[in-house]
Order: sequence, then structure tokens, then C-alpha cells
Amino acid sequence: MHSMTGYASRAGSQPCDGAQVDWDWELRAVNGRGLDIRLRLPEHVGFMEKKLRDLIASSVARGQINLALRLRIVADGLAPVVDSAALRATLEALRQVSAQAQAVGLLLQPPTALELLSCRGVQPHSPDSAIIPPESLEVILTEDFGKLLAEFHQSRAAEGAALRKILQGQVDDIAGLTERARALTVTRSADLRAHFRKVLAQLLEASHVDPARAEQELAVLAVKTDLTEEIDRLGAHCSAARALLNAPGPVGRKLDFLTQEFNREANTLCSKSQHLEMTRIGLDLKVVIDQMREQVQNVE
Repeated sequence: MHSMTGYASRAGSQPCDGAQVDWDWELRAVNGRGLDIRLRLPEHVGFMEKKLRDLIASSVARGQINLALRLRIVADGLAPVVDSAALRATLEALRQVSAQAQAVGLLLQPPTALELLSCRGVQPHSPDSAIIPPESLEVILTEDFGKLLAEFHQSRAAEGAALRKILQGQVDDIAGLTERARALTVTRSADLRAHFRKVLAQLLEASHVDPARAEQELAVLAVKTDLTEEIDRLGAHCSAARALLNAPGPVGRKLDFLTQEFNREANTLCSKSQHLEMTRIGLDLKVVIDQMREQVQNVE
């Protein structure tokens, strides 16, 4: 089981075709109903967009995925040149953005030196002055991206293992409450029979209702208030949930549907209970099911 949330970052540096290539990856994911991949790449590596999308889509089923790449290429023997005027303009723009953000209560992280150097115009001789064949650049970045993707999956798997443990505990709680409800059905049935007999006696005393007809109506009412099917379905849902928690591959959508089924049975149990202790069990079920539903939203 994998979580839909995850994070990984990598930085690297390598000489290539008479130039020095420095890069910095950042890959993060948050919850999403489907698969939404968003890339932020330098203009001169736009040719890799489809390949990177395909690599992510081949191993991720759901979530909003954000990938950012910062790249700096400097030719050997060409000392990096910083355009002081462009740097001042960039810093001034950042100062204004930060001030406006603080005015509305937002605190922005300061940019790194590498991020400043990657701003347009700050280094007029980089990266476009260093010409590297696209195929060479693709080999370097693709190899490192594979390592980034592996770290990203490890992050999601670790969070998924923690989610699985939480969900297993919640399914166990639901199963325990279901067995309490099952054990209570005998006492509840006896209490309801006594209540129905009392109601029948009062009805016969107060009116000229046919006793046989009254008995039939009460029998129908007893059938309508029977909770055997609801309790059996709750037990079956617990078995299905345990199977999904141990199943390979993405199971988030199925678990989400199953929590809806859990909630439907708990609602029916509460509405039909007509018994104080059974109603308490039904409400406890709804609380645990709602907690489970919140956790399931994080499952891929």
C-alpha cells in the first residue's frame, strides 16, 4: 500500500561535453482524485517533458504530482558572470513580493543562491552559452531522475505502511463493535418483544382492534426492526477491508467505496435499533468509520 503523499529531492553535478552541469530535482505529491502531473522545467530541457511524464505515470496511479528541475550549465574555461544590475532588480522584486506576502500574513522561504542564479538575466553567460547536445543532457538527467523516483516511491511506501497500520486498527475496532452488536441482539430482541406485548395489550384495551390483525402488524414491525442483515454485512465489509489492506497495487478507490458501505449499514443500524445500547454501538461505529474515511483519502 502506498500513500498518495510523498516527497523526494536530489542534487547533482557532472561534467559533460566540455561543460559542467549542475541540477536540483524536487518531486512532491499530495492527494488527488485522479493522476495530475505538473512539471516545472527550464526552457532548454522542455524536450524531456513527455519522457518524464511517462516515467511518473508508469509507476503512480493517483495523486497530484509536482516535479521541479533547476539546471545550470557552464562551459569549461568560462568563468561564471553575474549581471549585477539584473541581480539587484531580481532581489528588489523578491523584496516587494516578500513584503506584500507578509502584509497578508504569509511567510515565504528565501530563495537559495542556485535559485537566484537561475533567474533570467542574472547569469548572461549561463546556461545558454554552454551548448550540450540534447541527447547527452537527456542521458544524464534520465539516469538521475530514476534515482529520484525510487526515493519518491520509498517515501510513499513508508507513509503507506503507517496508513495500513492505522486502517487495520480501525477495521479491528469496527469488527469489535459489530460483534458487540451481534451479542446484543438477543437481549434487544427480548426487550423489543416485551415492549411489543405491552403496546399490544394497551392497544387491545383501548380499542376494538382485531387481536389477530394486531399480532400480524406487530410481527411485520418485528421483521422490519431485525438487524441481522446489517450486522452480517458489517462483518462481510470488515473481511473485504482486510483483504484490500493486504492486496497489491492501488486500493484507495475501493477502500473509499467500502467506507461508504460501512457508513450506510451503521446509519441503518442506528435508525432501526429502538434500543439505547444498540444506538450507542451504532454511533460508535459511525465515529470510527468517519475516522477511517479520512485516512482512506490518503491511500493511492
